[in-house]
Amino acid sequence: MVRTPWPSTVQFPGEKTLYEAATSEYLRLNTRLPIPEVLHYGRESDVGPIVILRHVDNSGDMTDPLAVQGRDPALTPALNLDLPEGRLKSLWGKLAWVLLELAKPSFPCIGSLLEIDGSFQIAGRPLTQNMAIMTQLAHVPSVIFPAEGKTFATADEWYLELSKMHLAQLVFQHNDVVSSEVDCRNKYVARQLFRKLAKQGRLSTFGFAQDNWSAASVEQATRPRVSVPDGAAAFRLWCDDFRPVNVLIGVSGPDDEIEVTAVIDWEFTYTAPTQFVLDPPWWLLFETPEMWLPSGIDEWSKSYERQLKTWLQSMEEQESGAAFLDDVPLSAHMRESWESGRFWLNYAARKSWAFDAIFWNFLDERFFGKRAAGAPDEELRRMRLDLLGREELEAMEFFVTRKMEESRERILVDWEPAEARRRLSEVMF
Repeated sequence: MVRTPWPSTVQFPGEKTLYEAATSEYLRLNTRLPIPEVLHYGRESDVGPIVILRHVDNSGDMTDPLAVQGRDPALTPALNLDLPEGRLKSLWGKLAWVLLELAKPSFPCIGSLLEIDGSFQIAGRPLTQNMAIMTQLAHVPSVIFPAEGKTFATADEWYLELSKMHLAQLVFQHNDVVSSEVDCRNKYVARQLFRKLAKQGRLSTFGFAQDNWSAASVEQATRPRVSVPDGAAAFRLWCDDFRPVNVLIGVSGPDDEIEVTAVIDWEFTYTAPTQFVLDPPWWLLFETPEMWLPSGIDEWSKSYERQLKTWLQSMEEQESGAAFLDDVPLSAHMRESWESGRFWLNYAARKSWAFDAIFWNFLDERFFGKRAAGAPDEELRRMRLDLLGREELEAMEFFVTRKMEESRERILVDWEPAEARRRLSEVMF
């Protein structure tokens, strides 16, 4: 099996290929996951970056038994809600086992795996799916991202870097990023508040026993029982694009029992804050919350919560009581993540285009307390302006005016590195 990036479509193709191949081989050699052997890979060849994998017989992937049959293949699959409970638990159990195995290795810093002189090291920057989308869709200059060899020593450092990327998306995307001055101010305020919390080291503790700052921590009748994971020495592999389609399956036995035959496609996999791994998987409904149409993100949340119960039962069966961190099973961490809102924090941290809807719907009041009931959009940022500093407030109106002018021009700009850094620095405090 040969994998090559699509020319002119895939961003960072050579770098991504090296990380993906090294991650695949590391997992094959260091976990129980069935990973196809990497026979050859390289950043350059006659056809560009390339990975050659040993073929694995399969009859499809985990999407096939889980999704609605006969759906237009051009559409995102949808979970088959008519599956019998026992069947669904069995299928979720296969995927829960994969996540439990993937969560076992730990690493000393945040970054991407590279194979160097026959050993695997975290020596590359965390290459995220959001970075690729920012480059492709928002024309964000690459100089804004971490340098190729940059790694991060703490979870707080990485949350701060993610908050910078959200500001960069708002600064550099010219077209269709804001719909009005009100929308622009709301997006500016949300990003500045998120960045302020990141600078204070508060995002990494939100929803854990050590959370002594958020409005949610004061309002909760009982404190979360799980402690914040080590944010400076033990990080876990995280795949931004992992979904059921990554898990190939086969059928065996008289009862046509489904077996996992291979786990593939490790693009956008990097070592991340353990907080990410403690969240329940976003893909239980297949569709992302920000793309849940026509009913929107609130209805996605309600539908997801119904499926989460079955998922956690399946994971508990796979764990058989085994603890993950602090004598607490991973399923219990996931349950608390959803109940506390940590799930939404980490999802928003990774997704610039989902950030605003999630911040105002699921995070703002958990962070800062209740807003007036039925407040219009204009009131969102007004009620939080007192949380911003003088510099952030002074920069806002100039930024909004320029952003509205840019949105009317509808052009793409090829930024010089120095000018790009200067432009972003105008909103970084």
